Amino acid sequence: MKEAGCYDESTNGVVVMVEPYSQKEQIQQVVYRILDANLDRAREGLRIIEEWCRFGLNNLQLAGECKYLRQELAKWHTAEIRAARDTLGDVGTDLSHPQEEQRSSIKLLLQANFCRVQEALRVLEEYGKLYHPNMGKAFKQMRYRVYTLESNLMGYQRHQLLWRSHLYLVTSSAENLLGTVESALKGGLTLVQYRDKNADDTVRLEQATKLRQLCHAYGALFMMNDRVDLALAVDADGVHLGQQDMPIAAARQLLGTQRIIGRSTTNAEEMQKAITEGADYIGVGPVYETPTKVGKPAAGLEYVRYAAQNSAVPWFAIGGIDANNINDVIDAGAERVAVVRSLMQAEQPTLVTQYLLSQLKRVKPQAETIQN
Repeated sequence: MKEAGCYDESTNGVVVMVEPYSQKEQIQQVVYRILDANLDRAREGLRIIEEWCRFGLNNLQLAGECKYLRQELAKWHTAEIRAARDTLGDVGTDLSHPQEEQRSSIKLLLQANFCRVQEALRVLEEYGKLYHPNMGKAFKQMRYRVYTLESNLMGYQRHQLLWRSHLYLVTSSAENLLGTVESALKGGLTLVQYRDKNADDTVRLEQATKLRQLCHAYGALFMMNDRVDLALAVDADGVHLGQQDMPIAAARQLLGTQRIIGRSTTNAEEMQKAITEGADYIGVGPVYETPTKVGKPAAGLEYVRYAAQNSAVPWFAIGGIDANNINDVIDAGAERVAVVRSLMQAEQPTLVTQYLLSQLKRVKPQAETIQN
């Protein structure tokens, strides 16, 4: 085998002069090492994503897509490419970055590995053109499939968390906004909507960015009230629209299929219209009169009962609900509630959150269980 540089090699007492690599062969070996490293990197990243799809989400389709992509990568990982590996001589094995040393949530872990896979595929696409005429094209198509996989996976996670969320905090203007929301998150809250009707856009953008970071650090969904443009600007998980806001179809066109869209409803007709138009969830209320909806009459518990019987999407009873009346709302059929004052004005938001969640998750009353 030719080596880079001239030296004498003794074989059975015969001295043989081995010729050095040509420049072309040296470049070829470097390309092989690059391909080998990035094939490993892409396969490892996909395996990490696949494990979450399989064990965390129990989603056969997403896990199957990861496995298919790994197997396609393996077809290109030939013995010729593997033979160029030189781990001991790789100057990059000790390179690291503080962000690589910690993962504060599943979402950040998945995003980091999607980035790893996509970067590796881009390298394979470019350097692969030097190895095989079809390699660049193959990895370009694979990269697009990974983009789609990322979008589907993140969207699936959002919608799964929406279905698992029973308590929804809608914020109001407060001096200690971040502290109050974090206290509620510590109590188990998994869904937050930022609403501030009086702040200007500069303040909204700054507050929404901080709240989104906070919510995602706790594994909670972050929604933006009314404003699709701000939802996109801060990478919110979705937007909540009132009856006077833009049509759901227009919001969907801007946000895509993977983000969540909610709609406020006050009666059966509005509820059915929102569901037909594609709302991912609806607000049902106001159940009781509330200062956050000045001049709007209460829809009452009758509408809660109607929603319990007729809504095909997750719905949250909202409007004047607190620790004193939540059980009446639950008895009317609500499994999910949205609150404002009962958490934003609470002295101990963590404890109030825990109490509200405990009531929402409680078993049916014994009399009802016997009757059923």
